[in-house]
Amino acid sequence: MKIFKLDHTSNTTSDAMHKTPKTVQFIAVIEASKGLLVILVGLGVLGLIHDNFQTLAEQLVAHFHLNPASTYPRIFIHFAAQLTDARLALFSLFAFAYALVRFIEAYGLWFGRRWAEWFAVLSSSIYIPFEVYEGFHGSAWVSLVMLLVNVLVIAFMLNALFNEQNSTNTQTS
Repeated sequence: MKIFKLDHTSNTTSDAMHKTPKTVQFIAVIEASKGLLVILVGLGVLGLIHDNFQTLAEQLVAHFHLNPASTYPRIFIHFAAQLTDARLALFSLFAFAYALVRFIEAYGLWFGRRWAEWFAVLSSSIYIPFEVYEGFHGSAWVSLVMLLVNVLVIAFMLNALFNEQNSTNTQTS
């Protein structure tokens, strides 16, 4: 009787041939965490369907002893009055779609797929202009932290991509 051993590491595709660096796997965990957080927010929003949002907003403003006639509390109350069940359901749908994209990216990064590494570079790069703008016009320290995190993600991903490309080029030479 012959016993066959299956070797799952003998895949010859370029995606499966390299070992995924720990920094890339850490970024995958961050992306999965973002997806999980967005799912929780989406579920929370779904739980708010059929509530009176204007009353809820007014209660929050009163709880924090804010003046409802001042600019930001008034905008908040006005926004809450405009919310409908359909808008909340649509927001939740978009949140779940965004989370799915984050989970797909996390899967690809965890298993060292080049498409996911490029996607991480692109998706992190999209936020940089907004964070720079917000750093000058809004809450500077939050924007600075987010900008730093995204620049680090881009640097790690580009490093992983170009190190892999260089090692592939030296192996074929």
